Amino acid sequence: MTEKRSPIIIGISGGTGSGKTTVSNVILKRTGAANIACLPHDAYYKNLSELTPEERSRINFDHPDSLDTELLIEHLHKLKRGDSVEVPIYDFTQHRRTEETVHVESCPVILVEGILIFADPFLRKLFDVKIFVDTPADIRFIRRLERDIVERGRTVKSVIAQYQKTVRPMHMEFVEPSKRYADVIIPEGGHNTVAMDMVVARIADMLSIRSLDREASDESGD
Repeated sequence: MTEKRSPIIIGISGGTGSGKTTVSNVILKRTGAANIACLPHDAYYKNLSELTPEERSRINFDHPDSLDTELLIEHLHKLKRGDSVEVPIYDFTQHRRTEETVHVESCPVILVEGILIFADPFLRKLFDVKIFVDTPADIRFIRRLERDIVERGRTVKSVIAQYQKTVRPMHMEFVEPSKRYADVIIPEGGHNTVAMDMVVARIADMLSIRSLDREASDESGD
């Protein structure tokens, strides 16, 4: 029987608003959407439906404890085995999970994106490639401000207050130190064409090697 090769798992980290999604989109476009499954870490925020809206608003969502990383690790192990998973959908306007999920099939490449994915040693071990998107703090703050107002219904005052109270302190405590675990550090994110060319070429090489291994295994099994 032909042995099924494990997917290549790529972690993309960096501070809030650093451009992680842009990097993911470049990889997705150039590697081929059919080859990639994407798991955002922030879909795995713990379900706080039992708390009141006021209690939810006081949670430090920039601390690792706010995320159900164990579930993400469980899902990655399933995808490595070739199984499918049901990824939660998190409602950032209500600070709780919805009842719906996203069905994700195992693919040759699994992209995991999040600010804290390199801070957890057990999650970190699962990545074949670790990418850190390094962007100046002022640019990151502006991007976060725009995103939270447009996509998450926040006010300017609330975004600034959260940034000062939790986002910046947690970045300095957890995100910035995790940069040392990265295999590749990309300044300017997906707009850094030289770095992206290198990353995409590396992924293509890894896929090619696994494809050749699979062909060799098929031939030996005939």
